[in-house]
Amino acid sequence: LFERITAKVAAGQWEPVGGMWVEADMNLPSGESLARQIVHGQRWFESRFGRRCTEVWIPDVFGYPAGMPQLYAAGGMHRFVTQKLSWNTTHRFPHHTFWWEGLDGTRVLTHFPPVDTYNAELTPGECVRSVQRFQDSAWSDWSLMPFGHGDGGGGPTREMLERARRMADVDGAPRVSIGTPSEFFEHVEREAFDGAPVPVWRGELYFETHRGTLTSQLRTKVGNRRCERLLREVELWSATLGRPAEVDHLWQQVLTQQFHDIIPGSSIAWVHDDAEQAHGTVTDALKRRLVELFDELVPETPHVANAAGVDRDEVIEFEDSPPMRVQVPANAIAALAAVPADDRVVTSESSMSNHHLAVRWDTTGALTSVIDVAHARELVPEGERAAVLELAPDRPVRYDAWDLESWTPGLGRELLEPTAVELLDDGPLVGRVRITHRFGPSSAAVTYTMRAGSPRLDIGVAFDWQHDEHLLSIAFPLDVRADSAACDIQFGHVKRPTHPSNSWENAKFEVCAHRYVDIGEPDFGVAVLNDGRYGHGLFDGRVRVSLARAARYPDPDADRGEHAVNLALLPHGAGLSEVVAEAERFNHPLKLVAGAAVTPAPPPVVTLTGDGVEIDAIKPADDDPGDLIVRLHEAIGNRTRITVACDRPLEAASRCNLLEEPQSGFEVGDGICALTVHPFELVTLRLSVTPGARHQV
Repeated sequence: LFERITAKVAAGQWEPVGGMWVEADMNLPSGESLARQIVHGQRWFESRFGRRCTEVWIPDVFGYPAGMPQLYAAGGMHRFVTQKLSWNTTHRFPHHTFWWEGLDGTRVLTHFPPVDTYNAELTPGECVRSVQRFQDSAWSDWSLMPFGHGDGGGGPTREMLERARRMADVDGAPRVSIGTPSEFFEHVEREAFDGAPVPVWRGELYFETHRGTLTSQLRTKVGNRRCERLLREVELWSATLGRPAEVDHLWQQVLTQQFHDIIPGSSIAWVHDDAEQAHGTVTDALKRRLVELFDELVPETPHVANAAGVDRDEVIEFEDSPPMRVQVPANAIAALAAVPADDRVVTSESSMSNHHLAVRWDTTGALTSVIDVAHARELVPEGERAAVLELAPDRPVRYDAWDLESWTPGLGRELLEPTAVELLDDGPLVGRVRITHRFGPSSAAVTYTMRAGSPRLDIGVAFDWQHDEHLLSIAFPLDVRADSAACDIQFGHVKRPTHPSNSWENAKFEVCAHRYVDIGEPDFGVAVLNDGRYGHGLFDGRVRVSLARAARYPDPDADRGEHAVNLALLPHGAGLSEVVAEAERFNHPLKLVAGAAVTPAPPPVVTLTGDGVEIDAIKPADDDPGDLIVRLHEAIGNRTRITVACDRPLEAASRCNLLEEPQSGFEVGDGICALTVHPFELVTLRLSVTPGARHQV
């Protein structure tokens, strides 16, 4: 079969497009996952067909984040095709052919076929309506029509091809020709380069429906994020040892589950059972690999491993040991040693405080006051309660697992009758209170945790979810005045409206955010962090986090059972640099490790200096494990001068594409690579180091 396919490609009968491992969802996978979708996809196409794709072809995906244009371009694709935004329920997107400009300014030529389907049958009526709908006919004479039985497979029929032949040149009808996406884009590029006024759309391509896919099938989503984290750790510690990570096959299993009807939660039960099993298999394999790596990296005595790209100074808790304050550099392993605490948690039956925060709750268990001591600011508006669970009936009009309606959160009732409010830990290093709820067939426990020296209040939510067709969420009203909120996405953040002043803003009643949502004034802000949720509401002066749905179709038992997620409230000063760093810490907990090494744990393999710049991956180069690949991005919208140093002599450094192929070199001085990173820029560095030699950085 594959030989026949290859022959058809060589003969020009089949055209490889897409350039990705699968037609992945764009909202939910991490930035590094989407980079690997392109890396593994392009290498597969090249290994089978002798060429890479120049078009991103993802017609059925549920929205497109603002960081994608530069990612596509870094993978060798400057053209993009989708059809899905024709499904918008509020607005008709104003263009069919345009430049899509991403966060960093990169542009890709984008086309939405005006036929408004990826299953066209090439009828005369479809062709006429396509021309009538085409919103860019003033400057372009070309559009695409994806035809054939597509969504379930099958392809074009003889009848469709015959209709195309007959409509090639008919008076009064659109001219039709069979061609490839590449040929189509060549026509449009000629128009653009001849001076045609090609419109530019800047920022995300928000999809005005299917918002429920940000929350449906929690186990699939949480399993994906867990695997993403473990893959990053294995690659980091493999690079530290200077040997291949050998995880490509595991990456490919995770990438497969990011297909746009799997990770969004819109598949039948068998699919999600398979996805959870795949995530479990990958998790077990990666944990075994970590044990092997730590055996070589770490002596027998207890150590703490920090896979985050930021330094740590925090109170930690491990099983069967008291809390202690530890310090660990970024991307490093340090001997477990308690550092004297310079702060303490003071508790009462209804309050907790440290040097950073003063928190109070009432008899319902809800937060009535959270004061940022340094800024003398109250986070909770007067008369409001925060960290309140809300339960709402959730019955979408059309697509159960896919959709969330605008009115659903407003139907919610607050859960304010706890069965218990218990103080579990009373300091001095950790304070903890647990509030338990029983509501119908379901139950939940909300736990507030404050640690000495920490500027954030951690909020754990563990629940046994047995409802049908309901939405469970948690709400945080915040006394911060801002017209927009910063939402964490792949390779940066986007601003989303906090009030529906017009129909475009009103349509964004549920939006995607990865690790944080931040609402800020010029000198003060509050972030809501999470380690496993994506759907958020930002209206009415509050941040609402969607915790669980209970769709009945296509999986009648979706999400029933036990779940847990960790959230946090983080007040902060001006800007987002502190938020980005704390979100990184929150999503990469410290690990207690021990091994069998006879030498001390090595220093960090890579050290990055520069505020607001995040490391996405540190890994051995795929074609030479002696070289290091460091992928990073500027996360807060600033132009920043950074330095990158290694734990061994640095001989050369170059900027690469996603496939680790050098594009341009950097000067290296004193073993350090210095460069300026532009706002929201994605950079892949290839560092050539002296094998075997190490020095402290």
